[in-house]
Amino acid sequence: MPRSLTFATILVLFAAISGTAQSQDSGTPAPPAPVQDSAPPAETKKPKKVWTNDDVPRSNGAVSVVGDAKNKPKPTSSKPANAQYVASVRSQLERMQGQVADIDKQLVDLKNFSEGEPSTSAGGLKLHKSYSTEPIEAQMRALRDKKKDLESKIDALLDEARKKGVESSQLR
Repeated sequence: MPRSLTFATILVLFAAISGTAQSQDSGTPAPPAPVQDSAPPAETKKPKKVWTNDDVPRSNGAVSVVGDAKNKPKPTSSKPANAQYVASVRSQLERMQGQVADIDKQLVDLKNFSEGEPSTSAGGLKLHKSYSTEPIEAQMRALRDKKKDLESKIDALLDEARKKGVESSQLR
C-alpha cells in the first residue's frame, strides 16, 4: 500500500508543476504572426505536365522517348526465308516433337506401372522391350531430363529460325 501512495503523490506533484508552468506561459504575450506575401513562392512554380495516351496524338511530335536509337532492335529482313532451310527446320521440329510425345507416353506407362495399373500400350505386352533393374523413379527422372533437353533444343531451333527471318506460320 505505501508504494501506491508514493506513486499517487508523485503524479500529483507532476500535475501541479506542469499546471503552474502553463499558467506562467499563458501570461506572456504571444509573438506576432509573420507577415505573409500576397503570393507564396510555392504557387509560382509551373506544375509538371502528366502525359496520358489521349495527349500524345494531339502533341506536335515533340515528345521525348527514353532510350538510345542505337540500341533499338533492327527489323527483320522483309525477304522470304530460304525454302530449303524452312523445310529442314520443319522436319527437325517434327522429329523432336515426336520424340517428346514418345517420352510422354513412356512416362505415363511408368507412372501407371508404379501405381499397379495396366499399361496404356497395346495389350500391355512389349515383346521388344527388356527388363530393367533400374528403379522406376530413376527411369522417370531420366526421361524427364531427356524431355527437358529436347524442349530446350526445340526452343533454340525456333530462336535460330526466327533470327534468320522464318515466321512461325511457315513452320506449321
